[in-house]
Amino acid sequence: MMRKPEGAREARVAVVTGGGRGLGRAMVLGLAGAGHAVVATAARERAEVEAVAEEARALCGEERVLPLVADVTRPDDCAAVVDAATRRFGRIDILVNNAGRGMKYVSERFLTEPTRFWETDPETWKMVIDTNVNGPFLMARAAVPAMVAAGWGRIVNVSMNRETMRRRGFSPYGPSKAALESETIIWAQDLADTGVTVNALLPGGASLTGMIPEGVSEEAKAKLIDPAVMVPPLLWLASAESDGVTGRRLIATKWQSELSGAAAAEAASEPAGW
Repeated sequence: MMRKPEGAREARVAVVTGGGRGLGRAMVLGLAGAGHAVVATAARERAEVEAVAEEARALCGEERVLPLVADVTRPDDCAAVVDAATRRFGRIDILVNNAGRGMKYVSERFLTEPTRFWETDPETWKMVIDTNVNGPFLMARAAVPAMVAAGWGRIVNVSMNRETMRRRGFSPYGPSKAALESETIIWAQDLADTGVTVNALLPGGASLTGMIPEGVSEEAKAKLIDPAVMVPPLLWLASAESDGVTGRRLIATKWQSELSGAAAAEAASEPAGW
Protein backbone atom coordinates (compact mmCIF):
# COMPACT_ATOMS: atom_id res chain seq x y z
CA MET A 1 0.00 0.00 0.00
CA MET A 2 1.09 3.58 -0.65
CA ARG A 3 2.94 5.82 1.76
CA LYS A 4 1.50 9.31 1.94
CA PRO A 5 4.22 11.93 1.43
CA GLU A 6 4.86 14.21 4.39
CA GLY A 7 2.60 17.24 4.19
CA ALA A 8 0.37 15.70 1.51
CA ARG A 9 -3.40 15.84 1.51
CA GLU A 10 -5.26 12.62 2.32
CA ALA A 11 -4.32 9.91 -0.17
CA ARG A 12 -7.15 8.89 -2.49
CA VAL A 13 -7.68 6.20 -5.11
CA ALA A 14 -8.31 7.48 -8.63
CA VAL A 15 -9.13 6.02 -12.02
CA VAL A 16 -7.92 7.98 -15.05
CA THR A 17 -9.19 6.71 -18.38
CA GLY A 18 -7.00 7.35 -21.40
CA GLY A 19 -4.06 7.61 -19.02
CA GLY A 20 -1.28 6.66 -21.38
CA ARG A 21 -0.66 9.93 -23.18
CA GLY A 22 -1.39 13.66 -23.33
CA LEU A 23 -3.69 15.06 -20.68
CA GLY A 24 -4.25 11.62 -19.17
CA ARG A 25 -0.55 10.93 -18.68
CA ALA A 26 -0.06 14.33 -17.04
CA MET A 27 -2.96 13.77 -14.66
CA VAL A 28 -1.83 10.25 -13.74
CA LEU A 29 1.67 11.48 -12.89
CA GLY A 30 0.29 14.52 -11.07
CA LEU A 31 -2.01 12.42 -8.90
CA ALA A 32 0.67 9.83 -8.16
CA GLY A 33 3.21 12.54 -7.35
CA ALA A 34 0.78 14.00 -4.83
CA GLY A 35 0.50 10.67 -3.02
CA HIS A 36 -2.62 9.21 -4.60
CA ALA A 37 -3.02 5.70 -6.02
CA VAL A 38 -4.11 5.60 -9.65
CA VAL A 39 -5.56 3.06 -12.04
CA ALA A 40 -4.56 4.23 -15.54
CA THR A 41 -6.42 2.74 -18.49
CA ALA A 42 -5.92 2.59 -22.23
CA ALA A 43 -8.25 1.05 -24.78
CA ARG A 44 -5.50 -0.71 -26.74
CA GLU A 45 -1.97 0.54 -26.05
CA ARG A 46 -0.81 -1.48 -23.04
CA ALA A 47 2.78 -0.32 -23.54
CA GLU A 48 1.75 3.34 -23.07
CA VAL A 49 0.06 2.90 -19.69
CA GLU A 50 2.81 0.56 -18.53
CA ALA A 51 5.37 3.25 -19.42
CA VAL A 52 3.41 5.83 -17.40
CA ALA A 53 3.26 3.43 -14.45
CA GLU A 54 7.04 3.05 -14.65
CA GLU A 55 7.46 6.85 -14.79
CA ALA A 56 5.36 7.17 -11.67
CA ARG A 57 7.36 4.46 -9.88
CA ALA A 58 10.60 6.29 -10.69
CA LEU A 59 9.08 9.58 -9.52
CA CYS A 60 7.54 8.28 -6.30
CA GLY A 61 9.85 5.43 -5.32
CA GLU A 62 6.94 2.99 -5.10
CA GLU A 63 4.20 1.49 -7.25
CA ARG A 64 1.25 3.85 -7.12
CA VAL A 65 -0.09 3.32 -10.64
CA LEU A 66 -1.87 0.18 -11.85
CA PRO A 67 -1.93 0.08 -15.68
CA LEU A 68 -4.90 -1.64 -17.31
CA VAL A 69 -6.19 -2.20 -20.82
CA ALA A 70 -9.91 -1.41 -20.80
CA ASP A 71 -12.31 0.01 -23.36
CA VAL A 72 -14.69 2.55 -21.85
CA THR A 73 -17.32 1.71 -24.48
CA ARG A 74 -17.69 -1.79 -23.00
CA PRO A 75 -19.74 -2.08 -19.78
CA ASP A 76 -17.87 -5.20 -18.66
CA ASP A 77 -14.50 -3.45 -19.05
CA CYS A 78 -15.73 -0.49 -16.98
CA ALA A 79 -16.93 -2.78 -14.21
CA ALA A 80 -13.59 -4.61 -14.31
CA VAL A 81 -11.67 -1.33 -13.85
CA VAL A 82 -13.64 -0.45 -10.72
CA ASP A 83 -13.22 -3.99 -9.41
CA ALA A 84 -9.46 -3.85 -10.04
CA ALA A 85 -9.17 -0.53 -8.19
CA THR A 86 -11.06 -1.95 -5.22
CA ARG A 87 -9.05 -5.16 -5.11
CA ARG A 88 -5.67 -3.44 -5.46
CA PHE A 89 -6.20 -0.27 -3.41
CA GLY A 90 -9.28 -1.00 -1.29
CA ARG A 91 -11.73 1.50 -2.79
CA ILE A 92 -12.36 4.06 -5.54
CA ASP A 93 -12.64 7.76 -4.70
CA ILE A 94 -12.07 9.63 -7.96
CA LEU A 95 -13.01 8.98 -11.58
CA VAL A 96 -11.39 11.12 -14.28
CA ASN A 97 -13.24 10.59 -17.57
CA ASN A 98 -10.43 11.56 -19.91
CA ALA A 99 -10.51 8.88 -22.65
CA GLY A 100 -11.68 10.44 -25.90
CA ARG A 101 -11.58 10.37 -29.68
CA GLY A 102 -10.91 13.58 -31.58
CA MET A 103 -11.25 15.09 -35.01
CA LYS A 104 -8.22 13.35 -36.51
CA TYR A 105 -10.37 10.23 -36.85
CA VAL A 106 -12.59 12.22 -39.20
CA SER A 107 -9.73 13.75 -41.17
CA GLU A 108 -6.02 14.41 -40.62
CA ARG A 109 -6.62 17.79 -42.30
CA PHE A 110 -9.40 18.91 -39.96
CA LEU A 111 -7.52 22.06 -38.93
CA THR A 112 -7.23 23.37 -42.49
CA GLU A 113 -10.04 21.62 -44.39
CA PRO A 114 -13.23 21.39 -42.31
CA THR A 115 -15.30 18.27 -42.95
CA ARG A 116 -19.00 19.01 -43.32
CA PHE A 117 -21.15 16.82 -41.12
CA TRP A 118 -22.80 14.93 -43.97
CA GLU A 119 -19.38 13.99 -45.30
CA THR A 120 -18.43 12.23 -42.06
CA ASP A 121 -18.36 8.45 -42.17
CA PRO A 122 -21.22 7.13 -39.96
CA GLU A 123 -18.96 4.56 -38.28
CA THR A 124 -16.48 7.29 -37.33
CA TRP A 125 -19.33 9.40 -35.95
CA LYS A 126 -20.52 6.46 -33.85
CA MET A 127 -17.01 5.73 -32.57
CA VAL A 128 -16.44 9.30 -31.37
CA ILE A 129 -19.86 9.54 -29.71
CA ASP A 130 -19.51 6.10 -28.16
CA THR A 131 -16.14 6.96 -26.60
CA ASN A 132 -16.79 10.59 -25.60
CA VAL A 133 -20.42 10.37 -24.46
CA ASN A 134 -21.25 6.75 -23.66
CA GLY A 135 -17.83 5.95 -22.19
CA PRO A 136 -18.06 8.48 -19.34
CA PHE A 137 -21.60 7.26 -18.59
CA LEU A 138 -20.52 3.63 -18.42
CA MET A 139 -17.51 4.41 -16.22
CA ALA A 140 -19.54 6.64 -13.89
CA ARG A 141 -22.30 4.03 -13.73
CA ALA A 142 -19.75 1.47 -12.59
CA ALA A 143 -17.99 3.74 -10.07
CA VAL A 144 -20.79 5.74 -8.45
CA PRO A 145 -22.41 3.04 -6.27
CA ALA A 146 -19.19 2.57 -4.27
CA MET A 147 -18.71 6.33 -3.96
CA VAL A 148 -22.27 6.87 -2.74
CA ALA A 149 -21.87 4.04 -0.24
CA ALA A 150 -18.69 5.68 1.08
CA GLY A 151 -20.33 9.11 1.24
CA TRP A 152 -17.51 10.78 -0.75
CA GLY A 153 -16.39 10.79 -4.34
CA ARG A 154 -15.35 12.81 -7.35
CA ILE A 155 -16.25 12.55 -11.02
CA VAL A 156 -14.15 14.79 -13.26
CA ASN A 157 -15.19 14.97 -16.92
CA VAL A 158 -12.52 16.33 -19.26
CA SER A 159 -14.18 18.92 -21.48
CA MET A 160 -13.09 21.65 -23.92
CA ASN A 161 -13.70 25.30 -24.78
CA ARG A 162 -17.26 26.13 -25.69
CA GLU A 163 -16.01 27.94 -28.78
CA THR A 164 -14.64 24.62 -30.04
CA MET A 165 -18.00 22.95 -29.45
CA ARG A 166 -19.44 25.46 -31.95
CA ARG A 167 -16.58 25.46 -34.44
CA ARG A 168 -17.34 24.80 -38.08
CA GLY A 169 -16.29 21.32 -39.20
CA PHE A 170 -15.88 20.04 -35.64
CA SER A 171 -18.59 17.44 -35.51
CA PRO A 172 -18.91 14.92 -34.02
CA TYR A 173 -16.19 16.01 -31.57
CA GLY A 174 -17.85 19.31 -30.65
CA PRO A 175 -21.30 17.78 -30.11
CA SER A 176 -19.78 14.97 -28.05
CA LYS A 177 -18.19 17.39 -25.58
CA ALA A 178 -21.36 19.48 -25.43
CA ALA A 179 -23.18 16.29 -24.46
CA LEU A 180 -20.53 15.58 -21.81
CA GLU A 181 -21.13 19.02 -20.30
CA SER A 182 -24.84 18.22 -20.16
CA GLU A 183 -24.03 14.93 -18.44
CA THR A 184 -21.89 16.85 -15.96
CA ILE A 185 -24.63 19.21 -14.79
CA ILE A 186 -27.36 16.56 -14.78
CA TRP A 187 -25.24 14.05 -12.85
CA ALA A 188 -24.28 16.75 -10.35
CA GLN A 189 -27.97 17.23 -9.62
CA ASP A 190 -28.62 13.49 -9.46
CA LEU A 191 -25.83 13.12 -6.89
CA ALA A 192 -26.73 16.15 -4.76
CA ASP A 193 -26.36 15.53 -1.01
CA THR A 194 -24.49 12.23 -1.49
CA GLY A 195 -20.97 13.59 -0.97
CA VAL A 196 -20.14 12.78 -4.60
CA THR A 197 -19.47 15.77 -6.85
CA VAL A 198 -19.35 16.04 -10.64
CA ASN A 199 -17.35 18.74 -12.41
CA ALA A 200 -15.80 19.39 -15.81
CA LEU A 201 -12.13 20.24 -16.26
CA LEU A 202 -10.61 21.59 -19.46
CA PRO A 203 -7.19 22.90 -20.48
CA GLY A 204 -8.47 26.25 -21.78
CA GLY A 205 -7.22 25.93 -25.36
CA ALA A 206 -5.48 23.58 -27.77
CA SER A 207 -3.02 21.37 -25.89
CA LEU A 208 -0.08 19.25 -26.97
CA THR A 209 -1.75 15.84 -27.13
CA GLY A 210 -2.24 12.97 -29.54
CA MET A 211 -5.32 14.71 -30.89
CA ILE A 212 -3.11 17.14 -32.79
CA PRO A 213 -2.63 15.74 -36.32
CA GLU A 214 0.70 14.96 -37.91
CA GLY A 215 2.24 17.70 -40.00
CA VAL A 216 1.67 20.54 -37.54
CA SER A 217 4.76 22.75 -37.53
CA GLU A 218 7.11 22.91 -34.56
CA GLU A 219 6.37 26.62 -34.33
CA ALA A 220 2.65 25.89 -33.96
CA LYS A 221 3.30 23.10 -31.46
CA ALA A 222 5.31 25.49 -29.32
CA LYS A 223 2.16 27.57 -28.82
CA LEU A 224 0.09 24.63 -27.55
CA ILE A 225 -0.75 24.27 -23.86
CA ASP A 226 1.35 21.89 -21.76
CA PRO A 227 -0.93 19.04 -20.53
CA ALA A 228 0.52 19.51 -17.01
CA VAL A 229 -1.73 22.58 -16.71
CA MET A 230 -4.50 20.17 -15.66
CA VAL A 231 -2.74 19.01 -12.51
CA PRO A 232 -3.24 21.88 -9.99
CA PRO A 233 -7.04 22.15 -10.42
CA LEU A 234 -7.35 18.36 -10.49
CA LEU A 235 -5.50 17.99 -7.20
CA TRP A 236 -7.79 20.58 -5.65
CA LEU A 237 -10.85 18.72 -6.92
CA ALA A 238 -9.40 15.51 -5.48
CA SER A 239 -9.18 17.07 -2.01
CA ALA A 240 -11.67 17.69 0.75
CA GLU A 241 -11.22 21.43 0.09
CA SER A 242 -13.57 21.05 -2.88
CA ASP A 243 -16.38 19.44 -0.86
CA GLY A 244 -19.72 20.80 -2.04
CA VAL A 245 -18.38 22.23 -5.31
CA THR A 246 -20.33 20.51 -8.05
CA GLY A 247 -21.82 21.21 -11.47
CA ARG A 248 -18.92 23.52 -12.38
CA ARG A 249 -16.34 23.65 -15.15
CA LEU A 250 -12.77 24.58 -14.25
CA ILE A 251 -10.56 26.15 -16.91
CA ALA A 252 -6.99 25.10 -16.15
CA THR A 253 -5.27 28.06 -17.82
CA LYS A 254 -7.21 30.38 -15.52
CA TRP A 255 -6.02 28.61 -12.36
CA GLN A 256 -3.88 31.00 -10.30
CA SER A 257 -1.61 28.92 -8.08
CA GLU A 258 -0.64 31.93 -5.98
CA LEU A 259 -4.22 32.07 -4.66
CA SER A 260 -5.69 29.75 -2.06
CA GLY A 261 -7.39 26.66 -3.47
CA ALA A 262 -10.91 28.01 -3.06
CA ALA A 263 -10.00 31.41 -4.49
CA ALA A 264 -8.13 29.85 -7.43
CA ALA A 265 -11.12 27.64 -8.15
CA GLU A 266 -13.48 30.59 -8.03
CA ALA A 267 -11.33 32.51 -10.52
CA ALA A 268 -11.08 29.52 -12.87
CA SER A 269 -14.64 28.20 -12.78
CA GLU A 270 -18.02 28.81 -14.30
CA PRO A 271 -21.25 26.79 -14.41
CA ALA A 272 -21.16 23.55 -16.39
CA GLY A 273 -23.59 23.01 -19.24
CA TRP A 274 -25.18 25.92 -21.01
